[in-house]
Amino acid sequence: MKKQIGVVFLLAWSFVFQVRGQDFTGDFARDAMRNSLVSDEAVNDTLQESLAVEPFRVRPLIVPAGLAVSGLLVQGKISRQLEQRVESRFPGYRTHADDYLLFAPVVLSLGLGAAGVKGKHPFGEQVLLAVASGLAQGGVTFLLKGITNYPRPDGTTFDSFPSGHTSSAFASATLLHKEYGHRSAWYTVGGYSAATGVGALRIINNRHWLADVLFGAGIGIGATEVVYMAYPWVKQKLKRK
Repeated sequence: MKKQIGVVFLLAWSFVFQVRGQDFTGDFARDAMRNSLVSDEAVNDTLQESLAVEPFRVRPLIVPAGLAVSGLLVQGKISRQLEQRVESRFPGYRTHADDYLLFAPVVLSLGLGAAGVKGKHPFGEQVLLAVASGLAQGGVTFLLKGITNYPRPDGTTFDSFPSGHTSSAFASATLLHKEYGHRSAWYTVGGYSAATGVGALRIINNRHWLADVLFGAGIGIGATEVVYMAYPWVKQKLKRK
Protein backbone atom coordinates (compact mmCIF):
# COMPACT_ATOMS: atom_id res chain seq x y z
CA MET A 1 0.00 0.00 0.00
CA LYS A 2 2.79 2.35 0.92
CA LYS A 3 4.53 1.50 -2.32
CA GLN A 4 1.35 2.30 -4.32
CA ILE A 5 0.93 5.59 -2.48
CA GLY A 6 4.57 6.34 -3.11
CA VAL A 7 4.20 5.57 -6.81
CA VAL A 8 1.07 7.77 -7.09
CA PHE A 9 2.90 10.54 -5.20
CA LEU A 10 5.87 10.31 -7.50
CA LEU A 11 3.64 10.35 -10.59
CA ALA A 12 1.69 13.34 -9.29
CA TRP A 13 4.89 15.16 -8.35
CA SER A 14 6.44 14.46 -11.71
CA PHE A 15 3.30 15.80 -13.43
CA VAL A 16 3.27 18.94 -11.32
CA PHE A 17 7.02 19.40 -11.82
CA GLN A 18 6.58 18.98 -15.58
CA VAL A 19 3.82 21.60 -15.76
CA ARG A 20 5.63 24.04 -13.49
CA GLY A 21 8.88 23.30 -15.23
CA GLN A 22 7.34 24.34 -18.53
CA ASP A 23 6.08 27.57 -16.96
CA PHE A 24 9.44 28.13 -15.30
CA THR A 25 11.25 27.43 -18.57
CA GLY A 26 9.05 29.93 -20.39
CA ASP A 27 9.52 32.53 -17.67
CA PHE A 28 13.23 31.81 -17.55
CA ALA A 29 13.48 32.16 -21.33
CA ARG A 30 11.59 35.44 -21.29
CA ASP A 31 13.67 36.75 -18.38
CA ALA A 32 16.86 35.60 -20.04
CA MET A 33 15.85 37.36 -23.26
CA ARG A 34 15.05 40.54 -21.38
CA ASN A 35 18.27 40.32 -19.41
CA SER A 36 20.16 39.66 -22.62
CA LEU A 37 18.64 42.75 -24.24
CA VAL A 38 19.35 44.83 -21.16
CA SER A 39 22.84 43.39 -21.01
CA ASP A 40 23.39 44.15 -24.68
CA GLU A 41 22.14 47.69 -24.17
CA ALA A 42 24.38 48.05 -21.14
CA VAL A 43 27.33 46.76 -23.12
CA ASN A 44 26.51 49.12 -25.99
CA ASP A 45 26.20 52.03 -23.57
CA THR A 46 29.49 51.08 -21.98
CA LEU A 47 31.17 50.87 -25.36
CA GLN A 48 29.70 54.20 -26.40
CA GLU A 49 30.84 55.68 -23.11
CA SER A 50 34.36 54.38 -23.56
CA LEU A 51 34.44 55.73 -27.09
CA ALA A 52 33.01 59.06 -25.94
CA VAL A 53 35.44 59.43 -23.06
CA GLU A 54 38.44 59.20 -25.39
CA PRO A 55 37.28 60.74 -28.67
CA PHE A 56 40.57 62.37 -29.61
CA ARG A 57 42.88 60.81 -32.13
CA VAL A 58 46.27 62.01 -33.26
CA ARG A 59 46.06 61.23 -36.98
CA PRO A 60 43.52 63.93 -37.97
CA LEU A 61 45.70 66.54 -36.26
CA ILE A 62 48.92 65.73 -38.11
CA VAL A 63 48.19 67.97 -41.12
CA PRO A 64 47.06 71.04 -39.13
CA ALA A 65 49.99 70.63 -36.75
CA GLY A 66 52.33 70.45 -39.74
CA LEU A 67 50.86 73.62 -41.21
CA ALA A 68 51.19 75.44 -37.90
CA VAL A 69 54.81 74.37 -37.49
CA SER A 70 55.53 75.40 -41.09
CA GLY A 71 54.08 78.81 -40.33
CA LEU A 72 56.45 79.22 -37.42
CA LEU A 73 59.43 78.06 -39.48
CA VAL A 74 58.86 80.56 -42.31
CA GLN A 75 58.22 83.44 -39.93
CA GLY A 76 60.62 86.30 -40.54
CA LYS A 77 63.09 86.17 -43.40
CA ILE A 78 61.29 83.70 -45.71
CA SER A 79 57.95 85.50 -45.33
CA ARG A 80 59.55 88.89 -46.00
CA GLN A 81 61.33 87.62 -49.11
CA LEU A 82 58.08 86.21 -50.51
CA GLU A 83 56.25 89.45 -49.73
CA GLN A 84 58.85 91.45 -51.64
CA ARG A 85 58.58 89.18 -54.68
CA VAL A 86 54.78 89.31 -54.66
CA GLU A 87 54.74 93.08 -54.35
CA SER A 88 57.20 93.45 -57.23
CA ARG A 89 55.06 91.19 -59.42
CA PHE A 90 51.62 92.47 -58.35
CA PRO A 91 52.27 96.09 -57.36
CA GLY A 92 49.20 97.75 -55.85
CA TYR A 93 47.00 94.70 -56.51
CA ARG A 94 43.85 94.71 -54.38
CA THR A 95 40.67 92.61 -54.45
CA HIS A 96 37.82 91.84 -52.06
CA ALA A 97 37.19 88.39 -53.48
CA ASP A 98 38.83 86.78 -50.44
CA ASP A 99 36.27 88.47 -48.18
CA TYR A 100 33.52 86.38 -49.79
CA LEU A 101 35.33 83.29 -51.01
CA LEU A 102 36.10 82.19 -47.46
CA PHE A 103 32.37 81.50 -46.87
CA ALA A 104 31.88 79.44 -50.03
CA PRO A 105 32.63 75.96 -48.57
CA VAL A 106 30.38 76.31 -45.51
CA VAL A 107 27.59 77.88 -47.57
CA LEU A 108 27.77 74.94 -49.96
CA SER A 109 27.83 72.44 -47.09
CA LEU A 110 24.84 73.93 -45.28
CA GLY A 111 23.07 74.50 -48.58
CA LEU A 112 23.34 70.82 -49.41
CA GLY A 113 22.05 69.92 -45.96
CA ALA A 114 19.13 72.33 -46.23
CA ALA A 115 18.28 70.88 -49.66
CA GLY A 116 18.00 67.41 -48.15
CA VAL A 117 21.29 65.98 -49.40
CA LYS A 118 22.35 63.50 -46.73
CA GLY A 119 25.62 64.34 -45.04
CA LYS A 120 27.44 62.78 -42.14
CA HIS A 121 25.06 64.50 -39.71
CA PRO A 122 21.47 65.79 -39.96
CA PHE A 123 21.09 69.39 -41.05
CA GLY A 124 20.42 70.71 -37.53
CA GLU A 125 23.59 69.11 -36.23
CA GLN A 126 25.54 70.45 -39.20
CA VAL A 127 24.52 73.96 -38.17
CA LEU A 128 25.63 73.34 -34.59
CA LEU A 129 28.96 71.93 -35.76
CA ALA A 130 29.50 74.90 -38.08
CA VAL A 131 28.83 77.35 -35.25
CA ALA A 132 31.08 75.44 -32.84
CA SER A 133 33.86 75.25 -35.41
CA GLY A 134 33.59 78.96 -36.15
CA LEU A 135 33.74 79.86 -32.48
CA ALA A 136 36.71 77.54 -31.88
CA GLN A 137 38.87 78.75 -34.73
CA GLY A 138 37.83 82.36 -34.25
CA GLY A 139 38.61 82.27 -30.54
CA VAL A 140 42.07 80.78 -31.05
CA THR A 141 42.86 83.12 -33.95
CA PHE A 142 41.93 86.36 -32.22
CA LEU A 143 43.55 85.30 -28.97
CA LEU A 144 46.84 84.78 -30.81
CA LYS A 145 46.41 88.06 -32.68
CA GLY A 146 46.20 89.90 -29.38
CA ILE A 147 49.17 88.05 -27.90
CA THR A 148 51.57 88.31 -30.85
CA ASN A 149 50.69 91.89 -31.89
CA TYR A 150 52.54 91.30 -35.18
CA PRO A 151 52.53 94.04 -37.90
CA ARG A 152 50.85 93.45 -41.24
CA PRO A 153 52.93 93.65 -44.43
CA ASP A 154 51.20 96.89 -45.45
CA GLY A 155 51.91 98.39 -42.01
CA THR A 156 48.29 99.31 -41.30
CA THR A 157 47.68 97.36 -38.06
CA PHE A 158 49.38 94.99 -35.62
CA ASP A 159 47.07 91.98 -35.81
CA SER A 160 48.63 90.06 -38.66
CA PHE A 161 49.47 86.70 -37.06
CA PRO A 162 47.63 84.43 -37.75
CA SER A 163 45.34 85.09 -40.70
CA GLY A 164 41.68 85.14 -39.66
CA HIS A 165 40.42 84.92 -43.24
CA THR A 166 42.54 81.83 -43.86
CA SER A 167 41.58 80.09 -40.63
CA SER A 168 37.89 80.69 -41.39
CA ALA A 169 38.28 79.47 -44.96
CA PHE A 170 40.02 76.24 -43.97
CA ALA A 171 37.54 75.63 -41.17
CA SER A 172 34.74 75.94 -43.76
CA ALA A 173 36.56 73.64 -46.15
CA THR A 174 37.05 71.03 -43.42
CA LEU A 175 33.33 71.18 -42.58
CA LEU A 176 32.47 70.50 -46.20
CA HIS A 177 34.98 67.66 -46.30
CA LYS A 178 33.71 66.06 -43.08
CA GLU A 179 30.07 66.19 -44.13
CA TYR A 180 30.19 65.45 -47.86
CA GLY A 181 33.71 64.32 -48.71
CA HIS A 182 32.53 60.70 -48.48
CA ARG A 183 29.94 61.36 -51.18
CA SER A 184 32.39 62.81 -53.67
CA ALA A 185 36.05 63.76 -53.50
CA TRP A 186 35.20 66.86 -55.53
CA TYR A 187 33.58 68.44 -52.48
CA THR A 188 36.89 68.10 -50.65
CA VAL A 189 38.92 69.32 -53.63
CA GLY A 190 36.61 72.28 -54.21
CA GLY A 191 36.50 73.31 -50.55
CA TYR A 192 40.23 73.22 -49.99
CA SER A 193 40.91 74.87 -53.35
CA ALA A 194 38.71 77.79 -52.32
CA ALA A 195 40.46 77.99 -48.93
CA THR A 196 43.89 77.92 -50.58
CA GLY A 197 42.74 80.69 -52.91
CA VAL A 198 41.77 82.80 -49.90
CA GLY A 199 45.22 82.31 -48.36
CA ALA A 200 46.94 83.22 -51.62
CA LEU A 201 44.83 86.36 -52.04
CA ARG A 202 45.65 87.47 -48.51
CA ILE A 203 49.33 87.43 -49.48
CA ILE A 204 48.80 89.03 -52.90
CA ASN A 205 46.66 91.75 -51.29
CA ASN A 206 49.66 92.45 -49.04
CA ARG A 207 47.49 91.89 -45.96
CA HIS A 208 49.31 88.86 -44.58
CA TRP A 209 52.67 87.14 -44.50
CA LEU A 210 53.15 83.55 -45.60
CA ALA A 211 53.59 82.55 -41.94
CA ASP A 212 50.18 84.05 -41.08
CA VAL A 213 48.47 82.07 -43.81
CA LEU A 214 50.08 78.72 -43.01
CA PHE A 215 49.40 79.01 -39.30
CA GLY A 216 45.84 80.18 -39.96
CA ALA A 217 45.22 77.16 -42.18
CA GLY A 218 46.45 74.90 -39.37
CA ILE A 219 44.10 76.54 -36.88
CA GLY A 220 41.08 76.24 -39.19
CA ILE A 221 41.60 72.56 -39.93
CA GLY A 222 42.66 71.65 -36.40
CA ALA A 223 39.78 73.45 -34.68
CA THR A 224 37.20 71.76 -36.90
CA GLU A 225 38.77 68.33 -36.44
CA VAL A 226 38.72 68.76 -32.66
CA VAL A 227 35.07 69.87 -32.74
CA TYR A 228 34.09 66.80 -34.76
CA MET A 229 36.05 64.48 -32.47
CA ALA A 230 34.52 66.01 -29.34
CA TYR A 231 30.96 66.13 -30.67
CA PRO A 232 30.00 62.47 -29.93
CA TRP A 233 31.10 62.93 -26.32
CA VAL A 234 29.15 66.18 -25.95
CA LYS A 235 26.10 64.65 -27.62
CA GLN A 236 26.21 61.65 -25.27
CA LYS A 237 26.38 63.95 -22.22
CA LEU A 238 23.48 66.07 -23.44
CA LYS A 239 21.39 62.97 -24.22
CA ARG A 240 21.84 61.72 -20.66
CA LYS A 241 20.79 65.03 -19.16
